[in-house]
Amino acid sequence: MGIGASVFMLAVGAIIAFAFNVRVGWLDLDVVGWVLMAAGAFWLTLTLTMMNRRRTIVRSSQTTTDPYAAVPPPATRVVEERSSYDVDRPL
Repeated sequence: MGIGASVFMLAVGAIIAFAFNVRVGWLDLDVVGWVLMAAGAFWLTLTLTMMNRRRTIVRSSQTTTDPYAAVPPPATRVVEERSSYDVDRPL
């Protein structure tokens, strides 16, 4: 379930909880609306958290022995660092 479905659950839950004034014998629609809103908020939080974990940070730096060189020489060492939480875990 993604962001759209979570927001849809929040909206439907709010409509059921606040807009309907219907009595169904054994079912309390206010509770159903609140449960849908809670589930939508939970899934929205979970989706945003999982999307944030998949971002990758790439930093690269170049080092040279000559601090005044405008263009680094060909023997320049390039260090690239990648960090991500889900590098080895398949989707």
